[in-house]
Amino acid sequence: MKKGTNRTKLGKLFDENSVNQAEVSRKTGIGQNRIGQYATKDDKLKNLKANELYLIALAIGMKPSELLEVVCEGLTLPHQ
Repeated sequence: MKKGTNRTKLGKLFDENSVNQAEVSRKTGIGQNRIGQYATKDDKLKNLKANELYLIALAIGMKPSELLEVVCEGLTLPHQ
């Protein structure tokens, strides 16, 4: 798959910062397949666990709170 095609916010961040998904997998212990799904499938990214987000942030040199803001950008509470 070409970079930039059907990428999630996390995938776009990886692309913009030349992040190697295999390296993230190695550093975090999160499987390469799972990292790849988070980078390409919004339905999978919605299920990103807090501990995985934390480890990914550390692996790519970001503060976890900054990565959370990127991943959750545009997320709002439903109208009640």
